[in-house]
Amino acid sequence: MTDDIYRIDTEENKTYLKENAIRLLEFGKRFPSPGGGSYYLGDDGTPLMDRNRETWITCRMAHVYSIGSMMGIYGCKDLAGRALAGLLGELRDSSNGGWYAGRTADDGIVPMKQCYAHAFVILAASSAYLAGIDRAGELLDDALKVYDSFFWNEDEGLAVDTWNTEFTELSGYRGLNANMHTVEAFLAASDALKCDRYRDRAGRIIGRVVGWAEDNDFRIPEHFTEDWKPDLNMNIDKPDDQFKPYGATPGHGIEWARLIVQWALSAGETDGEMISKARRLYDRAISDAWNADGAEGIVYTTDWNGKPVVRDRMHWTLAEAINTSAVLYRVTGGERYAEDYAAFMRYLDTYVLDKKAGSWYHQLDEHNRPKATVWPGKPDLYHAFQAMMIPYGNPAVSIALDNRD
Repeated sequence: MTDDIYRIDTEENKTYLKENAIRLLEFGKRFPSPGGGSYYLGDDGTPLMDRNRETWITCRMAHVYSIGSMMGIYGCKDLAGRALAGLLGELRDSSNGGWYAGRTADDGIVPMKQCYAHAFVILAASSAYLAGIDRAGELLDDALKVYDSFFWNEDEGLAVDTWNTEFTELSGYRGLNANMHTVEAFLAASDALKCDRYRDRAGRIIGRVVGWAEDNDFRIPEHFTEDWKPDLNMNIDKPDDQFKPYGATPGHGIEWARLIVQWALSAGETDGEMISKARRLYDRAISDAWNADGAEGIVYTTDWNGKPVVRDRMHWTLAEAINTSAVLYRVTGGERYAEDYAAFMRYLDTYVLDKKAGSWYHQLDEHNRPKATVWPGKPDLYHAFQAMMIPYGNPAVSIALDNRD
């Protein structure tokens, strides 16, 4: 094997990504439950039926297999339709509106209404709509109405985070993870519906986030109080929390950078200011976290001075590094981004691809050995699959629109 397999724009790399995308779709095809909600997948893709069927995982699978359908891969349209049936059925709250966080193994309700999950419903519906999946338009319309009613705050230009199941009590926590996926979802909806309303909202969120980043040396605060004051010490005593880790999360800085570029290009930003901010976010994250502790890989979190805190390597962080280095190379022509991309691809092939059981290891320790504390098993395909698609896509549009015939 030569290094050409890792280098962007070589035929070897294009083939490598395409083959891995198809293998991921094969790995995940056992996800649907009888009701359509996605089973959490184990190390070899076996459904773990004793775990909750999460709404956000179901959305991710609907999104991925909708794209697989647009790629013309046999069976993907049916699988996307089954996930959509779950979102239109067992995961939908017909009494209070919106979507449950999930269903338990014994068909109980996982309580609360999460902005994070509802953003993914929009993403899934947008992709399914472009793929021509039955009832996707109905799902997208409902998802946007629910989001507009309960999660979007027009005055703040940001989204709130979590309601109780009945939509009567709103948590005081505010966070940027849900807002980041809201940006992704809004851009996808704008592309699907050819409507600038949600693109404009995405820009408002981005403006707030860039401001916080600039105030914090381009390490993005993750957690906030009810009045949007950064809470920089949240979970300092539980730094590896699955969704609310302490400190800066370099992977999110990298992911925000890509989304900022997508928004700027799609919105016709011509002065390059936002792309420059995106580069700063990417540079800060890579400087802080890539090979930061004597071993290869991107550490999960750092403190506010850039020192590693949780030194595990998460697969999604690598996926976003692959995506963003490729996008920045496309947009700027900077050779260093091509070099980063090759290094990330080599790391993927060396440590993260599970060449026996399939898919990617979702979590490695600081010595690049598989670990399963934050992410046991291989629950979904979203990050890994997108990393096989985005490097050769149009950085100005959502991945689903880019793959539409």
